[in-house]
Amino acid sequence: MSITRIFLLFVLPLALFLWVTSSSTHGQIAKETPLMTKHLPDMPGKEGLVETVVLSPGEVVPAHRHNADVFAYVLEGSIITQLKGGKPQMVHAGEVFYESPADIHVASRNASKTQAAKLLVFFVKEIGAPPTVALPTGDAAH
Repeated sequence: MSITRIFLLFVLPLALFLWVTSSSTHGQIAKETPLMTKHLPDMPGKEGLVETVVLSPGEVVPAHRHNADVFAYVLEGSIITQLKGGKPQMVHAGEVFYESPADIHVASRNASKTQAAKLLVFFVKEIGAPPTVALPTGDAAH
């Protein structure tokens, strides 16, 4: 196989894929900053995790679910959130929302194209379990 053919079949498509996904708003991941993790002695096998989540202006978070009960408080800005089977809802600074471990988060985005949105998020989850699991695009619709 010639170098040109290898480049055209493998390297060029990979480079294009990486460029498209890194420059797309849909490819962005919200910035999560863990603040505290603590085993919960009254709930064997469970831990609490508190973190801040920042969504850049216009950022869209891919479909996901949580291995946790999630309580989120919007500190700054506004977000639009939607769970599978539900309607989109706008959540503003000073408001809260909840997600169960069974919920699939099909839509989540910063409502502003010019200002970041910041959330304080509290998870109650199995010890060591990842709090968030990204879903392949097709899984969110099923």
